[in-house]
Amino acid sequence: MKSELSVDFNNSFASLPKDFYVKMRPEIMPDLKLIKFNDSLGDLLGLPCKKLQEQNGIDFLGGKNILTNQEPLAQVYAGHQFGNFVPQLGDGRAILLGEVIDTNGNRNDIQLKGSGKTPFSRMGDGRSGLGPVLREYIVSEAMFNFGIPTTRALAALYTGEKVVREMPVPGAILTRVAKSHVRIGTFEYFARQGKTDKVKELANYVINRHYPDIQNGPNKYCDLLENVIKKQAFLVAKWMGVGFIHGVMNTDNMTLSGETIDFGPCAFMDSFDLEKVYSSIDVQGRYRFSNQPYIAVWNLSRLAETLLPLIDENQTAAIKKAEHLLEIYLPLFTEHWIEIMGKKLGIKNPKTADKALIESLLKNMQDGQSDFTLTFRKLSSLIDKNHEKDWFTLFSNPKKYELTNWITEWKNRIELNDTNRPVILDQIKTNNPCIIPRNHFIERCISEALNGDLTLFHLLLKSLETPYKDKPEFDEFTKPPKSNEIVHQTFCGT
Repeated sequence: MKSELSVDFNNSFASLPKDFYVKMRPEIMPDLKLIKFNDSLGDLLGLPCKKLQEQNGIDFLGGKNILTNQEPLAQVYAGHQFGNFVPQLGDGRAILLGEVIDTNGNRNDIQLKGSGKTPFSRMGDGRSGLGPVLREYIVSEAMFNFGIPTTRALAALYTGEKVVREMPVPGAILTRVAKSHVRIGTFEYFARQGKTDKVKELANYVINRHYPDIQNGPNKYCDLLENVIKKQAFLVAKWMGVGFIHGVMNTDNMTLSGETIDFGPCAFMDSFDLEKVYSSIDVQGRYRFSNQPYIAVWNLSRLAETLLPLIDENQTAAIKKAEHLLEIYLPLFTEHWIEIMGKKLGIKNPKTADKALIESLLKNMQDGQSDFTLTFRKLSSLIDKNHEKDWFTLFSNPKKYELTNWITEWKNRIELNDTNRPVILDQIKTNNPCIIPRNHFIERCISEALNGDLTLFHLLLKSLETPYKDKPEFDEFTKPPKSNEIVHQTFCGT
């Protein structure tokens, strides 16, 4: 006998006109089995966590068991992909199960990825292999524990079928949670069709859901654009602070809520390289590490274009207002970036003048191909133990004269002395993770999981729950890859 399952859905997106989605059920998978359930997230959402890990609950998490108060749907959107506009994309392998209000009173989407074909699948099968599901679970939870706005993984499940990619692999579903799945591409879909009324309806929906404080402003659509700009400036600065490369910063992968979304060929840098690209499909390096802030403002410009008729009836005036708002992005990003990087250096109150000190270190890291994560984390040893020689070993062919001069400048900046040493040490350690989801460990997790062993997957996830704390049992995950372990390319998995 199935245990009774109750989830309090509160569906707002489904109340929008049918132009915004297609109501449909996920495809029924043959044999859903739980890989991992996120208990802490489930508790935050106010879900019946124990029941969700019973078969009836697992069937719900995989879209097989649809509750009476659900309104599952596939969302439509367009998007610029690598700079080229595609007039219709949409949820090609995703289904929005519905929305729940969490214990803090915030609205959250619960969505399935890999749940089968939709009207937006184009030539795809709507499925997901095990690898992409595990990658997104690991990376999205790491981002959350780094304090970076992100979608999260509620559950990962086997589907009981094989999915053909380069070879047959186990099929899987990711049950993910987001503040919403409204994208810049959602606005583009209606704007490119000249449906200003739909753009307005969507903008009002986003304002009501994400930015209710601006509802009664004199120009709430200007305010909407400004708020999204501010969210994205902060988000991308946070990415840069942990060496994260998204890999596919298309307009359909940028949300109005300011969360990181769609972890396809994403990666965290090992050795520092401003021009680093991992994604196998980014052959021109459009989404390379150093270009992420500029791509963000390019994407935001596409959002601004969709809002012009709402910003001002006079197009010239609307353009001028939008351009004025877009001009705040890069200064604001730089401000956030200096704050984040300065704190990584142990500077209590970073200032604009610290940009030179930060960039000097990054240049030395670039020249010396030092590991991004360890170089910052082990600054603590220069204070605690004064082990300059050990720190130098992180750099290939270290320019000792330049590094020594940098250390002197750095110590002068943080005003090192006995009274503030513990404070500085604490700041360095709380702003520099010792563990990141390194590419070679993710690949090992996937490889072993494809052979039926999930031990490493669970262990890596456990280590990432406390990424800023030194724990001997997780020392292995702090190590950069050996030469034969380096991952040069990552893949989307679609």
